[in-house]
Amino acid sequence: MTPEHLLVPYQSCQLPDGPWLVFAPHADDETFGMGGALRLAANAGIHTHVVVLTDGALGGPYAAGTPEAAALVLRRQQEVEQACQILGVSSLQTWDQPDRGLLPQHDLIERVLAAITEKSAATVFFPGVLELHPDHRGTAQLVWQALQRLYQRPWRGQRPSAWSYEISVQSPVNRLMDITAVRAIKEQAMQVYVSQNSQNNYPEMIMALNKARTFSMPPACSHAEAFYAYQPDDLSLDLAQAAQKALNPYFVSTQF
Repeated sequence: MTPEHLLVPYQSCQLPDGPWLVFAPHADDETFGMGGALRLAANAGIHTHVVVLTDGALGGPYAAGTPEAAALVLRRQQEVEQACQILGVSSLQTWDQPDRGLLPQHDLIERVLAAITEKSAATVFFPGVLELHPDHRGTAQLVWQALQRLYQRPWRGQRPSAWSYEISVQSPVNRLMDITAVRAIKEQAMQVYVSQNSQNNYPEMIMALNKARTFSMPPACSHAEAFYAYQPDDLSLDLAQAAQKALNPYFVSTQF
């Protein structure tokens, strides 16, 4: 079977080209998923941009459409603004798609595509395809289809790279980023999300995931964030096919 060193990196990757554009399903996913990477990029002078797709109205015990849910939406917008300031994010957009209602509709795909071109993104980030929350997987589908449309159009500049990031579960990855130096800043940004941390101890779980990702890393690495960098020709496939391609090495025998 495929040895582990062909399934997971054993050293930290370089920061991909900027500008970066991060698509987050909800306010907090950008921080929980890749807050360390965002701070590292800011420290390196890379412009980073975040788009939060949904209003996050269902991130609490309130029914959609109630005054309490509306207040939660506003609170989550304030939280993500504060977190992005801590992480050195260059710009932030909060869209108003319904929480748990992301669908790959034509107009929304075109809006995602417009955001990519507007920011001249060199690297585009979206959640991993094995995430459990439907909006996480829905975001991946939306961004993937937007990138496919961009790749099919005449384009003079460098086409953006597609990177997925982990939020709540481990997925196949081919890039690990050592966030030891900015761990405390990520923890500070995660604590901003009082509205969500009151629902569960998310920071503790996220740091445990980041700790687990050091399994193959040097001892000096205390925490790492994980990514999958897709190849340009992967975008000729639909996302399910690209995901299967990423999973294939787990099952293919290797001759020694």
